[in-house]
Amino acid sequence: MNEEKKQIALLGCGLMGTPMARRLLAAGYPVTVWNRTRSKAEALIPDGARVAPSPSRAVAKADIVITMLENGDVVENVLFNSALPGAAAGLRPGTLVIDMSSILPEQARSHADQLDHLGVTVLDAPVSGGTVGAEAGTLAIMVGGDAAEFERAQPVLNVLGRPVHVGPTGSGQLTKLANQMIVGITIGAVAEALLLAQRGGADPAKVREALRGGFAESRILEVHGQRMVDGDFAKRGSLAIQLKDLRNALHTSASLAFDAPITQHLAALYEDAAQHGYADLDQSGLYRELERRQGQ
Repeated sequence: MNEEKKQIALLGCGLMGTPMARRLLAAGYPVTVWNRTRSKAEALIPDGARVAPSPSRAVAKADIVITMLENGDVVENVLFNSALPGAAAGLRPGTLVIDMSSILPEQARSHADQLDHLGVTVLDAPVSGGTVGAEAGTLAIMVGGDAAEFERAQPVLNVLGRPVHVGPTGSGQLTKLANQMIVGITIGAVAEALLLAQRGGADPAKVREALRGGFAESRILEVHGQRMVDGDFAKRGSLAIQLKDLRNALHTSASLAFDAPITQHLAALYEDAAQHGYADLDQSGLYRELERRQGQ
């Protein structure tokens, strides 16, 4: 079958899943979508998507199934809950499931083991780049699983961003945790530095400009730093999801007997931010919590 004609089912039409579906449709792939809130799936009908009433119906004719869901428990439910009915009830042997949600490595391995009994293979392929990357097709895609299955998935993943095979099942999720540790910690560093500069009388916008191109340069300074300067914390990513990812990183660290003190400290700061009403802001909204601590 021509790669361009592979049937795709996409489960989860949220902030990330919706622009990803649109890119696949624009690239000529037939896409069937499902979402628990049906209206979100129906919003893709003008783009050419078919809407299914359940996960099992969505995947019935799919060659490749993509899941983009909130967390590992939701993925488990959408795959295996017979009451929905879940996707496992409709999957055919030989189907490839690509889970692009951010979940625990141990959950990714468990889901792969359960689907293997059905003759279905799984790649764990979480992403980084937020809604901007999803819309532009520039997501960083971290893929764990069989190398041959990665090759099979690559034409589809190339539509969505830059896929890299990082190791066996669970490795994609482990890489995403590493990514989220770096993102969460760096957001804290940028926010604290800009607030210090402001307290001392410097212009935060000019400070950010002066730091660009030096050793402090980063995508976080570029994008999230600009949001901090502008006071624009409308949700692109989510502070609540950033906190969830840091908690997952700490859970995995504990399972590996690995001490992660910097991540632990930043997770506590994000926890405080959520408790003070900033959970629904962008990740860069950690700036508000640090600002609050300074009495600003």
